[in-house]
Amino acid sequence: MTDRKTELAANLAKVEERIAAACAAAGRKREEVTLIVVTKTYPASDVRILSGLGVRQVAENRDQDAAPKAAECVDLPLSWHFVGQLQTNKVRSVVGYADLVQSVDRSRLVEALSREAVRAGREVGCLLQVALDAGASERGERGGVAPGGIEELGDLVAGSPGLRLDGLMTVAPLTGEYAGRQRAAFDRLMDLSTDLRRAHPAANMVSAGMSADLEEAVAAGATHVRVGTAVLGVRPRLG
Repeated sequence: MTDRKTELAANLAKVEERIAAACAAAGRKREEVTLIVVTKTYPASDVRILSGLGVRQVAENRDQDAAPKAAECVDLPLSWHFVGQLQTNKVRSVVGYADLVQSVDRSRLVEALSREAVRAGREVGCLLQVALDAGASERGERGGVAPGGIEELGDLVAGSPGLRLDGLMTVAPLTGEYAGRQRAAFDRLMDLSTDLRRAHPAANMVSAGMSADLEEAVAAGATHVRVGTAVLGVRPRLG
């Protein structure tokens, strides 16, 4: 356990240095960018170590892994983010522990989240996942609403009981005009965020950038970066 704590502390320090350097290069204050550690596939023991090292925001992408992990770490001062594609039959479970769902991309999901949030007596933050590889009205390869659908979906979230519209999220696309152009993709997301905030000023969260491209996201203006591998290492695939 001590070895793992040492490893995670060193990795966390390196990521912190990268974020600080990216902020300095962009003329931004370090406190403008929040680190979310993506703990998917890693055990609750790692989450506990990270909490002891000062991490306060963690993310998961599969409910079957996240729910028991969140339950095991319920005593820790953590905010849990759900970042994976979310099926409506998993919404009740996810609402039980997630403070924020970053992958809201369709009206049916909004309706299910609202219903379960009200039932649970909770307010759940929502980010609209934007698919920059989608056509005008399609969904992206890894989920997400097309840019043209943001306004309508944002209005729906903002008007739904139990939900709070917090902003936008994207994953740098692997196909389409932004493939291999992370900075351009994140710049586009910032433009879309500006448009959204005209109608919903409080929806100012922009979640973009991961282990490989967090610098580009910070340079573009992202408020949150989602880092997994650079903190936790590469976990061997099962099977």
